[in-house]
Amino acid sequence: MKRFLLLFIIGILVQSCARVGSPVGGAKDSLAPEVIGSNIDTTRVNVRRDIKELRIDFNEYITLKDINKNLNISPPIKYNRVLPSNIANKSLIIQWTDTLQANTTYNFNFGNAIVDNNEGNPLRYYNFAFSTGEKLDDLYISGEVTDALALKKKTSSENKMVVGLYQLKDSMDYRQKPYYITKVDDDGYYELNYLAPGKYKILAFDDDNENSIYNPGKEKIAFRKDTVVVEKSISGLNLKLFPSKKPFKKPEFKEMAGGIMMLFEGNPDEVKVLPVSEKLKSIKVTHIPKSDSVKIWFDAVKSDVGQTTNEKLEFSYDTGKVQDRVTTFYKYNKKSVMDLNNDSGGALLPPKTDFTLSSNYIIDKIDSEKWTLKIDSTVTVPFTAKISETNPYHILVKADFESGKKYQLTVPKTTVSSFYDKNPESKRFDFEVDKIENYGKLIINLKNAPTKKYWLQLLDSGEKPIYQKYTSGSEVTFDILKPAEYIVRILVDNNENKYWDEADFENGAFAEDAYTYYKTAVIRPLWTSKEEWDLTDTRTLDTSKMGTGSSPSTRNTSQSTQSRQSTTNPTNTTIQNGSTGTRNTNRQLQQIKR
Repeated sequence: MKRFLLLFIIGILVQSCARVGSPVGGAKDSLAPEVIGSNIDTTRVNVRRDIKELRIDFNEYITLKDINKNLNISPPIKYNRVLPSNIANKSLIIQWTDTLQANTTYNFNFGNAIVDNNEGNPLRYYNFAFSTGEKLDDLYISGEVTDALALKKKTSSENKMVVGLYQLKDSMDYRQKPYYITKVDDDGYYELNYLAPGKYKILAFDDDNENSIYNPGKEKIAFRKDTVVVEKSISGLNLKLFPSKKPFKKPEFKEMAGGIMMLFEGNPDEVKVLPVSEKLKSIKVTHIPKSDSVKIWFDAVKSDVGQTTNEKLEFSYDTGKVQDRVTTFYKYNKKSVMDLNNDSGGALLPPKTDFTLSSNYIIDKIDSEKWTLKIDSTVTVPFTAKISETNPYHILVKADFESGKKYQLTVPKTTVSSFYDKNPESKRFDFEVDKIENYGKLIINLKNAPTKKYWLQLLDSGEKPIYQKYTSGSEVTFDILKPAEYIVRILVDNNENKYWDEADFENGAFAEDAYTYYKTAVIRPLWTSKEEWDLTDTRTLDTSKMGTGSSPSTRNTSQSTQSRQSTTNPTNTTIQNGSTGTRNTNRQLQQIKR
């Protein structure tokens, strides 16, 4: 009898200690948890400022999903504990140490963090507000946030957009969390609730690191230059995200063939660099205005630099705004010799285009009279060769290339020169000129075309620019295009500095204009496609309807030491330049300084 009683008691204890789980059988739970109470009374006003905890009670067991990413508190409170942490509970508790502000409405926006324990049904966008004053502030601002350049809708896990308000003061620190903040839902809609009347600065940004603080240069941004005056609720305040300008950052160094690369952030217009190290008496410096890299070229062997061990080198630089000295360690790499490669897209050269050679060294001179160009390795044909005016790493070879013919270009050693080096070995390049019937043509007529120059880009399905033209006017023609389905985009050079300027929030400068055609351009062989595009048309492109046809990819580049690539700015991308088929950064020849 005693043994039976002992087993009965143990059974009850085991059952009572069992962890809360999902019930077996019955209809599936599809309802979100319901709030049934809290430690703050129902009026939610005149809450004591010394309160250190918020408790919310629910009608069922709940768990918290990514609470630190979902929870936003306006105005900000530094909370130090949130329960439940890893087990189900019927209450949610947030604890903090701050003393609350007087006469202030606090809003706890939980996003989709609160879910029921059984089926994970979320209590969507739940807000809990209370006031330390006599009334709850009840104004709001709502609208939509869109990404000006992104073409595909983000998934829930990818969507990190937020909208914030800063109180207008004599000095505002944007490195702190906004006074009010909310998340943008998956449809692009936002709503800032429980706002107090006042004057504010509004901004939206892609909070990639999820710290609720805008990170310039790394997160896209949208903002209004004018002050937002909240006297009554505001609807339809829409914002459009653009890439943001990077702030200046002290340069880093990277080894490159022929010297050292100095990597900046902040896109300086001009950089002057001088050697401080005594051994480096002769250097050449090249920099494309607004690019993020400065190339320092020198003869490591002649200068006896880094021949046996890592050697410390020191340089001074001047951007016009910042002057400083920086050091690095350099070790000469015997394998980093000058090299030439076919940069025309492979063994098939598109018709009516130049054959392009690329080098890993900047090219200073060529001796093309010693080169030979032959058809079928037998008949020598006339040609001309010159260094590209827009890209000093390229050589353009012009000839009366015939479709279907095979060509062989021979470049003897020491006939291509950089500042301190020459190509060390001869090289032959075999290629065939493709047939014109394998290509199509595109004509785009613009209505309400930009009044300034612009880049018209053709992008593949991965949103990489394949062709582009820097042009003006209302008609743009691409004569030689590979058959594919292309996205059409325009980036306007409003200030005509041949660089597409990103948004500069610190200085209150918007990004330059951008447009995406609401249709794709389908190119077929031996076919002329015509598109009529009114830039005032607000329809958007649905990329989900893009076909599965072949889409060209950007050509590989051997110039690993050139500027880091960007799929946004046309001046930094590897793109075919319209009908010529050659890459073009649309920049002036790099400045060369002693």
